[in-house]
Amino acid sequence: MFTGPVFFMLILLGIGIIAKNQSLIVAVSILLILKWVGIGEKLFPYIQQKGINIGVTIITIGVLVPIITGEIGFRELQGALKSSYAWIALVSGILVAVIAANGIDLLKTDPHITVALVFGTILAVSLFNGIAVGPLIGAGIAYFMIKISEFLGSLI
Repeated sequence: MFTGPVFFMLILLGIGIIAKNQSLIVAVSILLILKWVGIGEKLFPYIQQKGINIGVTIITIGVLVPIITGEIGFRELQGALKSSYAWIALVSGILVAVIAANGIDLLKTDPHITVALVFGTILAVSLFNGIAVGPLIGAGIAYFMIKISEFLGSLI
């Protein structure tokens, strides 16, 4: 019952409680319950394979709620585009989405990078009150930095 992975998750749960990070507490608790109830072995491969896409979909739904409720409409969009900060945000959103898209492939194809990114995200969530979008964005940034490193290496 208290295997290495379960012990690791209990440590993460403790860190989440100490750091008062609800996302980490809920995520670890759900995974432990799935494991202990006995359905984890069937669900974990699906969650691992589709979890990022499901999470991105849920975040997207959250971002779109103000549009469907009428809080944000064409008038607000038009007003926002008159702001230089809005243009910076627009370009930033495009860059992050493009960078993250490259990161998905890196997460799927390079296991040791994935471990480092996931651990970095766990540290950021538990110790620095970060948000667990880290693996996806982190993978995109890592992909970008790897390509720069490869390019600079080819020049030498």
